Amino acid sequence: MFLFGLSNGEGGFDPLIFMVVALIIDAYVGDMSVVFSRIKHPVVWIGDLVGFLDRKLNRENRGQMDRAFRGLIVVLFVVSLCAAVGWCVAWVGQNYPFGWTLELILLVALIAQRGLYDHVRRVGLGAKESLESGREAVSHIVGRDPSQLDEHGVCRAGIESLAENFSDGVVAPVFWYVLFGFPGILVYKAVNTMDSMIGYKNETYKAFGMTAARLDDILNIIPARLAGLFISLAAMVAPTANPWKAVKTMLRDAGKHRSPNAGWPEGAMAGALGLALAGPRKYRENQVNDPWIGDGDARARPKDIKRALYIFVVACLINGLVVAALALVRMG
Repeated sequence: MFLFGLSNGEGGFDPLIFMVVALIIDAYVGDMSVVFSRIKHPVVWIGDLVGFLDRKLNRENRGQMDRAFRGLIVVLFVVSLCAAVGWCVAWVGQNYPFGWTLELILLVALIAQRGLYDHVRRVGLGAKESLESGREAVSHIVGRDPSQLDEHGVCRAGIESLAENFSDGVVAPVFWYVLFGFPGILVYKAVNTMDSMIGYKNETYKAFGMTAARLDDILNIIPARLAGLFISLAAMVAPTANPWKAVKTMLRDAGKHRSPNAGWPEGAMAGALGLALAGPRKYRENQVNDPWIGDGDARARPKDIKRALYIFVVACLINGLVVAALALVRMG
């Protein structure tokens, strides 16, 4: 809607103003849980559809090429459907009185600022209380086996999740909304959901989920680097953080991550806090022996989660200010 989407229409609201308002609302109230406790969240609808198609099309008796083709069909179908639904929501918002409220509610639901902050804060509070409480809290936001984590591992996992999901859950949705309006953000969330459900490299999904995983990587190329930049800028005003080391570590170590994108925000956060993140870790299905990102202390503590959350809040503010600046330019 900003560059390639629907026009504002006669008397319509500027969609960039939608996003600024949505970011403010999300910062205060979160992901509209009151609304979506009664009806399914948009991501849940997408997840249900992907799960249905997975069960129907990804059969063990099919060959790898067949499964890869079927996975491609799933991606094309889900992306096309979400683009069409997103266009309809945007059209209603621009052409009907108070139709904009639907788009605004859905925007708040698709941004994860407050939800991510609250989840990671609970990890810090849990780790401070006891190891078991920390493990229980971190189990809600990471895929690794929390029973294998010590206190430092729990804190590192929380900080890593905060940095990576700042890109996936905040910067990327906003980025694609700015470019393509509501169809852009809904398609991005659909691809990100597909990647989280079928984008694995195990025997079941390495062929079927290949297209979803690669498309998710492509859609996150620019947002991940923006997220790293915003974290580095936020470190300039965060107590005890080092912005120059954030940039240095990000540029030097981002390529060490097994994801082509996650290393950018994680590298920036590691450098800013003087920590070593990533490294060897155990997931429920296997163990990975990844290199460390950052050359600082790997013994992260609850106080480091508090420092990371400060950087996260400022980085979210920077992200919102960029959108507000674009809105002002557009209005001028």
